[in-house]
Amino acid sequence: MASPSANLWPVERLLRHDRVILAASLLLLTLLSWIYLFRMAASMTSHSAMAGMDMPGMAMPDMRAWGPSDIVYLFGMWALMMVAMMLPSAAPVILLVLATHRRRGGQGSLFVAACFVAGYLAIWTAFSFGAALAQWVFHRTALLSPQMSASSAYFSAVILLAAGIYQWLPFKDVCLAHCRSPLAFLSAAWREGTVGAFLMGSRHGLFCTGCCWALMALLFVAGVMNLLWVAVIAAFVLVEKLAPRGPWVGRFAGVLLVIWGLGLLLGSL
Repeated sequence: MASPSANLWPVERLLRHDRVILAASLLLLTLLSWIYLFRMAASMTSHSAMAGMDMPGMAMPDMRAWGPSDIVYLFGMWALMMVAMMLPSAAPVILLVLATHRRRGGQGSLFVAACFVAGYLAIWTAFSFGAALAQWVFHRTALLSPQMSASSAYFSAVILLAAGIYQWLPFKDVCLAHCRSPLAFLSAAWREGTVGAFLMGSRHGLFCTGCCWALMALLFVAGVMNLLWVAVIAAFVLVEKLAPRGPWVGRFAGVLLVIWGLGLLLGSL
């Protein structure tokens, strides 16, 4: 006698493995973001090495004459970086949303999880727009070099000190505790439906932004498109949110950032 699952259409059988599909989709989206970031970085390097020549593909904005298209380019660059950096650390709560919706007997758990992801990334997209505007201001005031890194030791020191001190603030602890305890968050703030999933994702994104915005500001110190820094910060965020001693790792990093910032200040005297 054939089992009930044998009578299902292939698509229906595939959807029964929705957790695998979701995990694979998140991994693919992260990998694609990293691949495109590497392409952008390579294009910027080529543009810098061959200034004045017409280069195919993406090119670094002209730092001497900024226009609307340059702001759009920077916005897209920051948005891609946020997907590449933040989606891995958000994957556990996204998978938990899928499992919770399925246990509650809801239909279309994959789509609900996708709406949660959309809400989460919407917040980081808004952050990316603010970061792009901040970068534009920093370039206008000559605080950043054409290589998108801090042009002043004082400016670097201020960012390092601010990021280091922030690692010890109570608000940081609240946001980090939220990110480290997604089950408590979902139990207290669960909303039904796709709109509810989007709102939950947005709320989680707000806490995540509150937890990590100062770390993202560190990209202004050594270069916004310094992919080694991007990878290190992404790995640090992952450890801080998921490792058993994550909060203490964050506080220790805060001490190191303050020492680094003070060293830059003293070295500039």
